Amino acid sequence: MKRACVIGAGFGGLALAIRLQSAGIDTTLVEARDKVGGRAYVWERDGFTFDAGPTVVTDPDCLRELWALSGSQIETDVTLMPVMPFYRLNWPDGTLFDYSNDEAALRREIARIAPDDIAGYDAFLDYAAAVYREGYLRLGHKAFLDFASMIKAAPALARYQAWRSVYATVSHYVKSEHMRQALSFHCLLVGGNPMTTSAIYALIHKLEKDGGVWWVKGGTNRLATGMAALFQRLGGTLRLNDPVARIHTLGDQVSEVECVSGWRERFNAVASNGDIMHTYRALLGDTPRGAQMAKKLARKRFSPSLFVVHFGLQGTWPGIPHHTILFGPRYKGLLEDIFDHGVLPRDFSIYLHHPTVTDPSMAPPGMSTFYALVPVANLGKLPIDWAEVGPVLEQRVIDEVGRRLIPDIGDRIVTRFHYAPTDFEADYSAWKGNAFSLEPLLTQSAWFRGHNRDDKLRNLYLVGAGTHPGAGIPGVVGSAKATAGLMLDDLA
Repeated sequence: MKRACVIGAGFGGLALAIRLQSAGIDTTLVEARDKVGGRAYVWERDGFTFDAGPTVVTDPDCLRELWALSGSQIETDVTLMPVMPFYRLNWPDGTLFDYSNDEAALRREIARIAPDDIAGYDAFLDYAAAVYREGYLRLGHKAFLDFASMIKAAPALARYQAWRSVYATVSHYVKSEHMRQALSFHCLLVGGNPMTTSAIYALIHKLEKDGGVWWVKGGTNRLATGMAALFQRLGGTLRLNDPVARIHTLGDQVSEVECVSGWRERFNAVASNGDIMHTYRALLGDTPRGAQMAKKLARKRFSPSLFVVHFGLQGTWPGIPHHTILFGPRYKGLLEDIFDHGVLPRDFSIYLHHPTVTDPSMAPPGMSTFYALVPVANLGKLPIDWAEVGPVLEQRVIDEVGRRLIPDIGDRIVTRFHYAPTDFEADYSAWKGNAFSLEPLLTQSAWFRGHNRDDKLRNLYLVGAGTHPGAGIPGVVGSAKATAGLMLDDLA
């Protein structure tokens, strides 16, 4: 039996390991931390459950497919709960907008805040559906291994003006600034700047419209543990709490994987779901290929990081939906500060996650779990002392949530802590503390992103946010499908 090793048990690594094991490849999944999930880590404090990363599942069919490979069903391990509305958008001027795939309700919302944009919204949805068919259904699971494959995709990219930004494309269809922000902020959730991210990412709207937005009962990490349970039932081997120290090579092949514990084994193929720079710079750092790729990657733009405040409160808030976007007073200027200037501005926008409104099991009875996420520059920009700034920013974020939504928040806090860019760097070996790997620019997409199979080391593969199509659960699960196809063909 052929043997494969997958490094990193994030969603991409888990999905790849399931595909390999389902196909009869003896697969070992190695994870540095004590739990599976990667950025979908979880903490339990004072009776509250705090998810670290993704807060929703879109395109649940891409997950169901993983269980179907072995004739089983996702419901064996995971309970999905619908989220409605998908998001409530909240602007400083008091405007509220509930975004969902309930067409009647959504049209009422648009008519209320931007009646002149209803026709433009319909035209935008037609555009989003077209790029969804091309960019997700046709190309989302395709491995771009050479420039010729990129050339073949070019006519479609040109047809949909992929060189334009999401914001510019949205602005072509709708005129209200509220609507422009409502239809462009989504790419921030995969590490992109709406002002520069390719218009292809408008496909997210069609993805959500068709597949809905879902919550995993017990927390998003339960999806990761469910995937790990499926992998192990299939006969796969899971190693936790053992960081990989080195990928050994022999000629133009990788030969062995060695962990910090001293565990070392030989494999026919190795795939990394780890940070792409860490894979080449550290795990392959003593090889010519590792040095070559690290130098090349250092010239690329990596996504921003995040500052996340987790807090548990006394009381329940049925009027605060599962997801709220608290926009700040600026949009374009704030994005420039984060993505270009690297400064920590005084104003910010907040992505507020309130899972207990959907799933009360995330907190003790009569209490609520929240996290407030603020995009911030990665560590490669201007130096910020997060040990000093972190507690100050944490309080400012709490105060803003209180000012906008929960006036007596200070009296209700049971537990709180924050997670900063330095934590992304320490816990995930994330280059510059990035939260989403390479920034999703057109010039860093498809063939210009990390290749699913290395060009020189012919049995080294990549999976996850650093490869095509990019970050987000559907993205990394799609990359696993592309990478598995290559590995199974090569190992046949």
